[in-house]
Amino acid sequence: MDTRVLKYFLTVAQTNNITKAAEQLHITQPTLSRQIMDLETELDIKLFNRENRRLQLTKAGILFQQRATTMLQLLDQTENDLHQQEEALTGEINLGSAVSSVSPYITKLIFEFQKLYPNVIFNLSDGDGDVLRRQLDEGLNDLVCLLEPVEAAKYNFLELPVREEWGVMMKKSAPLAKHSTITKEDLYKIPLILPHRSIVRDEVSDILKLDQTRLNIRATTSLPGNTVSLLRNSNYYGLTIKGVYNNFHDPDLVFVPLVPNKSTGDVLVWRKNTILSPAIEKFLQFVNEQIQES
Repeated sequence: MDTRVLKYFLTVAQTNNITKAAEQLHITQPTLSRQIMDLETELDIKLFNRENRRLQLTKAGILFQQRATTMLQLLDQTENDLHQQEEALTGEINLGSAVSSVSPYITKLIFEFQKLYPNVIFNLSDGDGDVLRRQLDEGLNDLVCLLEPVEAAKYNFLELPVREEWGVMMKKSAPLAKHSTITKEDLYKIPLILPHRSIVRDEVSDILKLDQTRLNIRATTSLPGNTVSLLRNSNYYGLTIKGVYNNFHDPDLVFVPLVPNKSTGDVLVWRKNTILSPAIEKFLQFVNEQIQES
């Protein structure tokens, strides 16, 4: 199986039609059909259901689509890495980050780094910790910014000089909006939106000595935009970090800190036992120098 066939397959999967895919690929329809059938024969599995000139991916086809996309992305990244030269540093760095107080910090570092190495391109993405870790494990991200804790046995990391304060976000008109702090007894009495990551919920619960079975959980979210949208359209309260509130700047919402005070550190993470490109190594060195100077 070569990359050309993988690209053929992905085009057919995107168009659901051999004729349209052949036009996009500038090859004949019989040639493309034969390539797809040969691929299914090689894999010994059916990738498409064929109905009324329309193709639909099978469950195996959906899985292969995901893996083929990853393989081609990794191949492109590898080719870029191999062509990098230290004397004129080039390349791409795939960096994922949660929406938090770390966002302005890491983007400022990127800007300063690119003043020194203008030919290094950053591909930025965001998501919750579970998504970012999965992308890191699959090689789709080279580096990710995560909230502590992280698995030290699995990842290398730099501790960033950024702390995230935990609290509750709510409408300005909410009964608790005028409180200076939120206690665990307050949390038991209100409808809550919680972070999707159980490890984060458990950490906050340990600090506050929370009994999670007493919480009125209305939703869990992995993306802060969903939390903000739900808060705007309900009487719910969102347990979150202040960095989320600061990033959205919604004039109709307020943030009230938890008591006892709870803060969490941010870390820049990469996989252990992996060979880093020159651009990534240089960026990590740059970040570490900035940390030491702060």
